Amino acid sequence: MPIRLIASILVGGLGLAAPTALLAQDGPGGFSTRATSAYVLDLSTGTVLLDKNADQPLAPASMSKLMTLEMLFEAIKEGRLALDTTFSVSQRAYEMGGSRMFLEMRDRPTAKDLIRGIAVLSGNDAAVVVAEGLAGTEDAYARMATQRARELGMTNTNITNASGWPEPSHRMSKRDLVTLATYMIREHPEFYPYFSERVFTWNGIEQENRLPLVDAGIGLDGLKTGFTSDAGYSLTGSAQQGDRRIVFAFGGLNSAAERVQEAESIINWAFRQFAEVTVAVPGTVLAAAPVWLGEASTVPLVVAEDARALVPAIGAAQLDARVEYDSPLPAPIVAGDVMGRLVVTPPEMEPLSFDLVAGADVPAGGFMVRAQAAALRLIALARGETETALN
Repeated sequence: MPIRLIASILVGGLGLAAPTALLAQDGPGGFSTRATSAYVLDLSTGTVLLDKNADQPLAPASMSKLMTLEMLFEAIKEGRLALDTTFSVSQRAYEMGGSRMFLEMRDRPTAKDLIRGIAVLSGNDAAVVVAEGLAGTEDAYARMATQRARELGMTNTNITNASGWPEPSHRMSKRDLVTLATYMIREHPEFYPYFSERVFTWNGIEQENRLPLVDAGIGLDGLKTGFTSDAGYSLTGSAQQGDRRIVFAFGGLNSAAERVQEAESIINWAFRQFAEVTVAVPGTVLAAAPVWLGEASTVPLVVAEDARALVPAIGAAQLDARVEYDSPLPAPIVAGDVMGRLVVTPPEMEPLSFDLVAGADVPAGGFMVRAQAAALRLIALARGETETALN
């Protein structure tokens, strides 16, 4: 029976892996957020920098308009709509309160107009127009949007309307909001620049972008704010500095000023207090794993691509690493097959896990290899029987 072999090693870097999270509720190095819930993800490495009540379903306010936009983006991508497709404005949409694009019932806005009305102005009226235009009714849209959320892995989301208007069962977690924003950035890059448009004018009414800090020079370039008395002042945002991009969501603050300050604090901390390190590169043998019934007795284990991750800037050299795999590995083995994992633990963070692959082919052994293995197995069994008889 294979056994799990764990060996500590000395390495100089890390590889791409599934997202990881901090052990502490707030960030390493003493960082503490004033938000009641928050989630911060480094997109380049998949490292979760901050996780505070991130899986708690909460009122998302206007941040849930990101789902409305996602549904519209998908319809355009799939060819069911085009940017110049026109929509009608219902009385319900026209009468929506809160932030508005100021649509009139006589208007026939295009999909592009509505994207800008939601991304720049957070228009509740525009969101309802999109929902009714996609699904016929807002209720039907809500069912479709909740199903789409499940498809994207958003397990703590329940959509009941298109705008984020307060309803008891309309809920999204901060992790889900980051998951959604990440998907939109990666899968719909052609639409992302709309989020950073400075102003948008409709029916002669010029309104500025509701997203703060887009002109602050700190890299914030999208997505959505939100506020209701239940949600507090909230924000789902993304910022890029150099080759790094972060996506984050937080909520529960007491004022718009606090929201701006918290967004800037999170961005500065995320970019300045973490260092990207490389611990392993392809071709570097991290272990020689025993092989069962193969032409070779061992197979080298390597990473498939440069292994990188973020670690706290202070203490970046203090990394514990180990290799894990089931031993012996049965032949035949094909180079590139996943055989184990490299586990690295930075200070104050949970372990990071990276796939290890076979660095070479190991064909199944011939008759002599199998005969020798069978003989050794018989000897081992005989020894075990003798030991049992003696006990």
